Amino acid sequence: MKLKRLSVIAAVCSISLTIGLGTAEATVPDAAAALKAGADQGIADGYPGIIGMVRDGAQSRYIQAGVGDRGTGVPADPKAKFRIGSNTKAFTAATVLLLEADGLLSIDDTVAKWLPNAVNANGHDGSKITIRQLLNHTSNLPNYTMNIDGFTTGRVWTPQQLVDGALRKRQPNAQPGEKWEYTNTNYVLAGMIIRAVTGNEPAAEMKTRILDRLGLADTALPTTDNNIYGNFLRGYYLAGPFILDMTVTNVSATQTAGAMISTLDDLATFQRALVGGTLLPPAQQTELKTTVSTGAGPDYGLGLMRLDTPCGRTAWYHNGVVPGYFSFHLTSEDGAKQVVEANNESHLISGTPGQNHTGAAAVNAFCAL
Repeated sequence: MKLKRLSVIAAVCSISLTIGLGTAEATVPDAAAALKAGADQGIADGYPGIIGMVRDGAQSRYIQAGVGDRGTGVPADPKAKFRIGSNTKAFTAATVLLLEADGLLSIDDTVAKWLPNAVNANGHDGSKITIRQLLNHTSNLPNYTMNIDGFTTGRVWTPQQLVDGALRKRQPNAQPGEKWEYTNTNYVLAGMIIRAVTGNEPAAEMKTRILDRLGLADTALPTTDNNIYGNFLRGYYLAGPFILDMTVTNVSATQTAGAMISTLDDLATFQRALVGGTLLPPAQQTELKTTVSTGAGPDYGLGLMRLDTPCGRTAWYHNGVVPGYFSFHLTSEDGAKQVVEANNESHLISGTPGQNHTGAAAVNAFCAL
């Protein structure tokens, strides 16, 4: 099996901006206005639809621009579901940390302890890689890749097939822990470890430990069903003059690295609990926020990045990219102040005008809170 190009990565948008709102007098409506201005520009850049929310404590405001369905022209609904891509990684990392809190594993266990033969090819050795190194992307494992057909065909990829495809790509070029390199392979393996430790599917462990606990009724990790149900944004992939509808997507291509579906409200609720410290015990909270240098961007913790904003306020950040959808969130250190946005177009290219404009507006909105 040859796995080809898969650009489902958490590449931080290059953001060049000026904070245009006086933070001493800022309000949630001011922040919403800043986010809305970016959304309108994003539509001008070519996004079909954009939804977003800002929240400070108990105060929330939603914005939208464009359409949620190009065929019907229905406006994009801020309450709609969407595929969250690599924002899934925080759910996976949190599940692993909750297992550690229950004494079922240590994130300093080796991969080989739980998956003896999963990483044992082309010079890669799971006995030298820890779970922590999977979660902070310092394992030195290659990223598995596939082309767009991998998301649209009926083939079901097993986790081990994705890992095997990654290991064949190259031999190690550094020791585990030496350098940071973002790779979805890490989080597929994290899902495999959840299964090995508990005997349950990762989706079931997430549901019990996180989704049910926080009341996230519109969030799920699909494992075999490629559809979205209820109220959702349709997702589009622009390929030159062609527009592909990628709403129905092969979830086995991303799994615990990027297959989850959620809403603005659910994603904000989860991130508030995670970042704000009410989901994890103190020891695991410290591990979550212990970061490593990425070399040229925000430092990376466990499924989250620490972004130093121009207004001096730290934001915990991640984005999610899958064919048809691009989403991101910014959450303050205490979880109180949040910006969440989702756009229903992605052709797996980072640094597009739409990403840059909406990303800059999101930082402006966050700094206005």
